[in-house]
Amino acid sequence: MIDYKLLMTKAQEARQNSYSPYSHFRVGAALLCKNGKIFTGCNIENAAYTPGNCAERTAIFKAVSEGERDFEALAIVGGKEGETADFCAPCGVCRQVIAEFCKKDFKIILGNEEKFQAYTLGELLPFAFTEQDL
Repeated sequence: MIDYKLLMTKAQEARQNSYSPYSHFRVGAALLCKNGKIFTGCNIENAAYTPGNCAERTAIFKAVSEGERDFEALAIVGGKEGETADFCAPCGVCRQVIAEFCKKDFKIILGNEEKFQAYTLGELLPFAFTEQDL
């Protein structure tokens, strides 16, 4: 059983490390591996914009760089500084990166620590481009 509340809390904690001096939109993510490890990430902006990185990809890249490849769920929390949005969905690039490592039934939890909803990757990216398309 996935502890969604714990993942949302970890995502909120990671959000505190956001480097977002331009958008002031802070995002945190918590990635649960099938072995129980949790990797967190925050968004990291850059003055040139495109070199920045989203929280979701930061968490996934940290996990992959540590040898993890089997993931269970991902929680995402975001919003303007001082606020937490009711819903902060992953961008298209992040959805594609998630699809590289996860199946369509992979759980993505969106919301905040008080109210959240779980979706599947298939719901958020129904026509993913995967290795089968190559």
